Amino acid sequence: MFNTVLLTIDLTDKASWQKALPQAIELVSASKGMLHIMSVVPDMGSPLVEGFFPENYEEKAVSAASNAMDRLVRENVPDEIPVKQHLAFGKIHRKVLKTIDKINCDLVIMASLKPDLMREFLVGSNADRIVRRSPVSVLVVRA
Repeated sequence: MFNTVLLTIDLTDKASWQKALPQAIELVSASKGMLHIMSVVPDMGSPLVEGFFPENYEEKAVSAASNAMDRLVRENVPDEIPVKQHLAFGKIHRKVLKTIDKINCDLVIMASLKPDLMREFLVGSNADRIVRRSPVSVLVVRA
């Protein structure tokens, strides 16, 4: 089975974990493994854009994300499920791929919205990037 499962979530979008979290809990429970929950606070993409944000934007954003993740885990993950939380700041797909290697996970679970061809063409999808580059299996749950 899967001993180490990484669930990636967007703390600002309940749809990113509402269906995926129960799947992750079920798999971890069945295999008596460890659940890792990860969220990435995205950077602004360029120094020019970042210049318009306050100097301590990153610290405040990560602190708010940490509080939100603590609350989400406390309210939605059963006590008997071993869970570790991971927060990062930067490019979402890069941070997730780094964490996959770091924790040596067996499976990544993530939610993805129904594909929108124009959005995919212009910006791409983090789920798509992770699926294509992940060294382990990825379960994509439609949100």
